[in-house]
Amino acid sequence: MLYRITHTTRYTYPAPVGQCFNEARLTPRALPTQTRREHSLQVTPRPAFLRNRLDYFGNDVVTFGVYEKHDKFAAVATSVVEVQPAASEIATSPSWDQVRELLAQPMDEIAIAASEFIFDSPFVFSLPELREYARPTFTPGRPLLDAAKELMARIHDEFKYTPKSTSIDTPLLEVLRNRQGVCQDFAHLMIGALRSLRLSARYVSGYIRSGPRFQGAAASHAWVSVFDPQNGWLSFDPTNNLMPSDAHITLAWGRDYGDVPPVKGLTLGGSGQSVEVEVRVQPLDQA
Repeated sequence: MLYRITHTTRYTYPAPVGQCFNEARLTPRALPTQTRREHSLQVTPRPAFLRNRLDYFGNDVVTFGVYEKHDKFAAVATSVVEVQPAASEIATSPSWDQVRELLAQPMDEIAIAASEFIFDSPFVFSLPELREYARPTFTPGRPLLDAAKELMARIHDEFKYTPKSTSIDTPLLEVLRNRQGVCQDFAHLMIGALRSLRLSARYVSGYIRSGPRFQGAAASHAWVSVFDPQNGWLSFDPTNNLMPSDAHITLAWGRDYGDVPPVKGLTLGGSGQSVEVEVRVQPLDQA
């Protein structure tokens, strides 16, 4: 599938901002199944500087500053990305408890790197309540792939997707209690449940194509990757109860949302702000 993605972020300030300094993670990653054909970022007002770098997790980051007074600010990222479908259905995986033991004492560079994602992060804690939620699914000796699929399906079936019902600061226990949220909440919930069992799970930020089969297409989307030493990192989308393939476009990954916000920054002045985000994912055969 070939997509054109337009991601627009607009800030409006009640009082003029003297300066702002920002980071944007809006460049789709280059992956074996994902090719970035085009990418551009337009910032208004025109930035004084714009620099590119890779962060700790290998995500593309654009850093820029606006040093003139302004009461509005916009960043528009446009990308053309080709996404290949998953090569084949995964037949087997080791048991989840075997994977846990391997990660407790990692013996190679890949497992050592994956073991970083066992631990708590600012938005995701391995709480006892999450461990109890996961326990009925992760029975002794069960293959990791089967257990992760069932956990994904349970979150999809037991939680209601409700836009604007939460903010990024909503505690996971509140999401667990209220049984509703958005894709970021469901990704954090699944990650927390996996980490509570000492499994490696990371947060993936990106997009999903629109259509009646998919939820979360009107904004940035989020899903989960779980480390399997036999098959590598396996992805799961609890919002839609599916393993991502060519309907998902990957932007960035990290421990949780805090590592991969599409745009974040600091301002001097402004007295607050309002933010508007608009995302459009367009298959090019519909252009």
